[in-house]
Amino acid sequence: MAFAQLTFRESLRDIEVCLQALGSKAYHLGFRGRVTRSTLADANNDRDWRIWRDFANLLIEQARRLYAGDELEFQFKNAAYALDSTTITLCLTLFPWARYQSQKRAVKLHTQLDLRGSIPSFALISQGKMADVNFLDEIILEAGALYVMDRGYFDFGRFFRFTLHGAFFVTRLKAKILYRRVQIFSRDKHTAVRCDAAIMPLSRTARKSYPHRLRLIEYYDSEKARTFLFITNNFLLSAQTIADIYRSRWRIELFFKWIKQHLRIKAFFGTSENAVKTQIWIALAVYALIAILKKQLSLSHSMHSVIQVLSLCSTEKIPILQAFSNTLDEQFQADDSKQLNLFDILTGH
Repeated sequence: MAFAQLTFRESLRDIEVCLQALGSKAYHLGFRGRVTRSTLADANNDRDWRIWRDFANLLIEQARRLYAGDELEFQFKNAAYALDSTTITLCLTLFPWARYQSQKRAVKLHTQLDLRGSIPSFALISQGKMADVNFLDEIILEAGALYVMDRGYFDFGRFFRFTLHGAFFVTRLKAKILYRRVQIFSRDKHTAVRCDAAIMPLSRTARKSYPHRLRLIEYYDSEKARTFLFITNNFLLSAQTIADIYRSRWRIELFFKWIKQHLRIKAFFGTSENAVKTQIWIALAVYALIAILKKQLSLSHSMHSVIQVLSLCSTEKIPILQAFSNTLDEQFQADDSKQLNLFDILTGH
């Protein structure tokens, strides 16, 4: 299944034919017998997807250790995470178990992305109907860590859980939330940070759910000509840093875009819930492997370039670093090359 992710296979038959075509190379890759699509189908249906979840988590922990020293786009010493989800649409008739809407079927990949290295530190695969805000009940909060999320996760009761655990959150204020300013730290209509203030919600239910003060930052983005209202429980970082933190949330959007474009998580090799979750977790394991490879070999290549090279060289019996070297460029520039040059041929005779 990892071979299918790296080489962009489209079906179980596709995997079977390609592995048979490899011949002796398949044995070198660890295949000790013929791989048939019926065997793969049975494994997808019967082998518990949690095996691949645990394996992916081991690789994720290794990748996070490698990227732990990377700098963030903003000034913050502790761990920083972005929370979001992506919906993977499925066929109504083939995936009846994946409830989403009356005429649609889908699953959601909820992700907590470590902003150092863009590594998914925690992931959850749910049915499409699960609300994003419920993902906050599944994550384990770290004291001193920072979590940035969009307005889909807005909930005063769950925000108070962040404060009780000593964690920080940054999100945008919902339009219908009423509040009053209890203290104004700064106000200037001529700067990007228009207002920085402490607020309390007016709703009695909201005050009961979150009895402490919150910080509201009114920020004007001149590039988009829009005003954003950020809300956080962190009163120590500068207002500009809070705005930079929210801007970094788009890295999780780039992560979802990358795995959907370069890994196989939109078309599935099986229709059961076990098969779908197996394929997604193996895709995350492959992503972690590519991130580990890039860091350990100190490659300057992009993640896209790495997976493209691996797709061609995954069956070759060469040191993996050689696949990313430029020695072949020098070889082809030799003066004694016997390759016919098309432009040296005389024409018109």
